[in-house]
Amino acid sequence: MNAKAIVFEAPLSLQVRELALAPMGPTDITVAVDFSGISTGTERLLWEGTMPPFPGLAYPLVPGYETVGRVVAIGNDVSTLAVGDTVFLPGSYAFQGVQNLFGGAGERLVAPQDRAVKLDSTLGANGILLALAATAHHVFTSGHSPTQLVYPDLIIGHGIMGRLLARMVVAAGQPAPVVWETQPIRQSGAVGYTVTHPDDDPRKDYRCICDVSGDAAILNRVIPKMVAGGEVILAGFYKQDLSFAYAPAFMREARIRVAAQWQKHDLDAVVAMFHGDGLSLEGLITHTEKATRAQHAYEVAFGDPACLKMVIDWRS
Repeated sequence: MNAKAIVFEAPLSLQVRELALAPMGPTDITVAVDFSGISTGTERLLWEGTMPPFPGLAYPLVPGYETVGRVVAIGNDVSTLAVGDTVFLPGSYAFQGVQNLFGGAGERLVAPQDRAVKLDSTLGANGILLALAATAHHVFTSGHSPTQLVYPDLIIGHGIMGRLLARMVVAAGQPAPVVWETQPIRQSGAVGYTVTHPDDDPRKDYRCICDVSGDAAILNRVIPKMVAGGEVILAGFYKQDLSFAYAPAFMREARIRVAAQWQKHDLDAVVAMFHGDGLSLEGLITHTEKATRAQHAYEVAFGDPACLKMVIDWRS
């Protein structure tokens, strides 16, 4: 079986081409893809060729780990899903002759059943936000037990990750966070919280600060804004090494924590949120393109500050 997929041939160069798919195993499913999302974090680094050394990193590669589609075939031992189910997949490893990093940007995927998450079909394209929301939820749980959540009161960056984080804090019934954003075009769109330019924020009493801006110089800006014993959570992806002035951090006994990839308990928590009515997903997906315009889609996703989230529509 063959399927079309987006292939990064080299940095800044892609094609949509037909690739062979590995055959299904007894516990695999085949998914006809409706939508796949473009990540402005890891995928941007793959696109630019600036990704730090990463297992499996080589070109050509199929990117993408935000995919929603319909199950069209199941293996003999599949027990948790049925043909017709709508599922989310965090990528696949089935495309032949290329690196699958992360293998989700294709019109048809083969993947193990245990990688799929069943979704309500009414979510539509919003279902691709599941991975990003799980990553946001991991900010609350990383370094703690899954039941001991820590919520930021200052979030740096009002892109899609910052908006999801802020909305999830509010949806959890916690005090609304402050969000910093320097780009005027991204300062609107707050839902239940305040967005301000960092130069306009006089506070120096933040307990938990989360950075999703990817600014490698952020620590020197935010450490003086925290209370004694406060912490900074690094949840962006940083191309440069981070450093900070020691004296302000010493005076505050500052803690620095890294939140990386989501875990199963984060995904479970977010699936419940997506199927409830407390977390609004409206307005987070701002752009959609057909797969035939993939080159343009990636250029807009990474170059237009008005683009919060670009979705590739694989439907005929």
